[in-house]
Amino acid sequence: MTTDLLNSTFAALSDPTRRAILARLARGDASVSELAEPFDMTLAAVSKHLRVLEHAGLIVRERDAQRRPCRLAAAALKDASEWFDPYRRLWETNEGGRTR
Repeated sequence: MTTDLLNSTFAALSDPTRRAILARLARGDASVSELAEPFDMTLAAVSKHLRVLEHAGLIVRERDAQRRPCRLAAAALKDASEWFDPYRRLWETNEGGRTR
């Protein structure tokens, strides 16, 4: 994964609305209106979030007749997870070393 794409992935994941959208898509494909349902925002605002997720490679929008379902593109999440691997070993071996 390129540095730019990794930066886009982490920037996209920094927003709680976008993380909630990804959590919903982990259960299956959904339309923009289905994704917008739990949020108190316009369809246009949800579409902006979807564009950020799409730019980061986290979702794919398809065309199915009149419907444009979105689906999770898990490969980008895998790449982000792999970035954490060296740090994961640190926190797993030093569980009690957490500071605040």
